[in-house]
Amino acid sequence: MKIQKYKNDFDYSYTLGITLTIELLKFHPKDVLYVYFHSSYSNSENSKILIELINKYNIPTQTNDKIFNILSNKENDYVIGVFRKYNSKLENGNHIALVNPSNSGNLGTIIRTAIGFGIKNIAIIKPAVDIYDPKTVRATMGALFHLNFEYFNSFNDYITKYQNNVYSFMLKGEMELANTKFIEPFTLTFGNEATGLPDDFLKYNSVIIKQSKDIDSFNLPIALSIACYEATKSHFNK
Repeated sequence: MKIQKYKNDFDYSYTLGITLTIELLKFHPKDVLYVYFHSSYSNSENSKILIELINKYNIPTQTNDKIFNILSNKENDYVIGVFRKYNSKLENGNHIALVNPSNSGNLGTIIRTAIGFGIKNIAIIKPAVDIYDPKTVRATMGALFHLNFEYFNSFNDYITKYQNNVYSFMLKGEMELANTKFIEPFTLTFGNEATGLPDDFLKYNSVIIKQSKDIDSFNLPIALSIACYEATKSHFNK
């Protein structure tokens, strides 16, 4: 297949690095199209696992340094996986909703955080960044392949389909996070990195994360991490 820099309209994407490629092979082997190796690739702690998975699922491989020059600007990427974009839907349960997220790296970090706190469903409201952008995939550190996600044209479309208890995180929020009791199934809802959520979201359970006056606000991944901890801490104290 012809390898070129990623574009959103491709029907495939890439995992850049051995760890990501192993996670891809573990959880979505049927979607893996190819695995490429750099000529400098040498055995590592994960090499045995990688080769076993490649052999188990009969994945085509090739050594091709040119591909690494096209796709990766990191010198320690010696493995690249090419995978077919797969369809995903949310499952019932606790969710995160991201309204118009615009930063690939942030989205990847959020996915990793969500999975770390046991929240495996993320609704993404358009317009939004592409979850399959290799920058996003890399930032998830493999957590993407544990995630259920679904894009929606509007938040109303989302909440009509999944009627969870909505908690909207806003600087104008009426409830302090420390005093908020989360009723499951819940949806932790966050706005765009630059603009946050519009005032329409005050009609839900609006929550504020209290902070010092020395900053304007927490950045999106930090705010989401704090919220996820508070919302799920009872699950980890059992």
